[in-house]
Amino acid sequence: MEKRRIAILGSTGSIGRQALDVIRQHRDLFEVELLTANNSADLLIEQAIEFDANAVVICNEDRYKEVADALQPHYIKVFAGMQSVCDLVTGDNIDIVLTSMVGFSGLASTVAAVKAGKAIALANKETLVAAGQIVMDLAAKHHARILPVDSEHSAIFQCLMGSAGADIEKIHLTASGGPFRTWSRDEIAKATRAEALNHPNWSMGSKITIDSATMMNKGLEIIEARWLFGTPGDKINVVIHPESIIHSMVEYADGSVIAQMGHPDMREAIQFAFSYPERLTLDNVKLNFAEIGKLSFFAPDLEKFPALSLAYESLEKGGNMACIMNAANEAAVAAFLQERIGFYDITDVVKECMDGADFAVNPSLDDIFETNETTLAKAEEIIRRISR
Repeated sequence: MEKRRIAILGSTGSIGRQALDVIRQHRDLFEVELLTANNSADLLIEQAIEFDANAVVICNEDRYKEVADALQPHYIKVFAGMQSVCDLVTGDNIDIVLTSMVGFSGLASTVAAVKAGKAIALANKETLVAAGQIVMDLAAKHHARILPVDSEHSAIFQCLMGSAGADIEKIHLTASGGPFRTWSRDEIAKATRAEALNHPNWSMGSKITIDSATMMNKGLEIIEARWLFGTPGDKINVVIHPESIIHSMVEYADGSVIAQMGHPDMREAIQFAFSYPERLTLDNVKLNFAEIGKLSFFAPDLEKFPALSLAYESLEKGGNMACIMNAANEAAVAAFLQERIGFYDITDVVKECMDGADFAVNPSLDDIFETNETTLAKAEEIIRRISR
């Protein structure tokens, strides 16, 4: 395998840090060209020096001088602002772009990389949630390969490799159930920020951890799977699997089911996206089936976790509805993390925005950006009204 040159968008976040650990284990095969961060200047500087990055972008322009002064002796180029990210990902010196920026903010840079025909290691699910049809059409037009990094979608991708061309009966997305799987609805309604951030299996950023607690994360993954694999929503099923050993499954027309299994470790999916179609060694925890003992599965409780129903509804309506849902959720999760609203207020805000938003059947990319902005403003109005 020839050395692959990688851009990591969001290198200081959870996915970005784990991606750099993968590269750390395979310096002969992967080379860091570009690192980007929003605010975490100190860690970005540290990463750039360790991996001798060609360039970095600090999106918060107020921190540009700090980063530039620190990296000038190392001859690492420093840029600021989101437009710089969009410009740099198109460079001939980059083979793979890992899109691990949080939320809707990752859309513009992903579109820029897709238009440049780059291989996309997609960890930013909101890109396909907000603009799935647009992004997939652009990927086909510009011959940009999109490789999933979410553990569930990487699992589905690997399952499909095992039976190329066969008719898919159903995709089974597994979910841990989050920290509130065994709680009653009344108990969940009183959940605190700290309790919602206490995920039982995965170590993730705060936004995605809250999404896991509401199960909106799984809702977003339903929509992402629809676009990645061209599978309608009624063929995408969610099943609670607390052990998080089976990362997802594909059921075929003859009733056979192929599952992808592994220890809960995002580095496996990241590395496979980087090395595809080859598999490399990885210093991680390997499965011991005798110690696992049993695997359990349950249907999700839609009354306790209404976010799943909202996701299916947005898929059914199409147009810009999933973008509306995503924007409202981003605003509501931020408010919950600030302890301005309660746990179930999150999905209440999302539902109110979906019910009252301006619906567009065939949105353009500009329409998607406008939808995001107007929905964020609408969600903030609702949050102010209901805030504690």
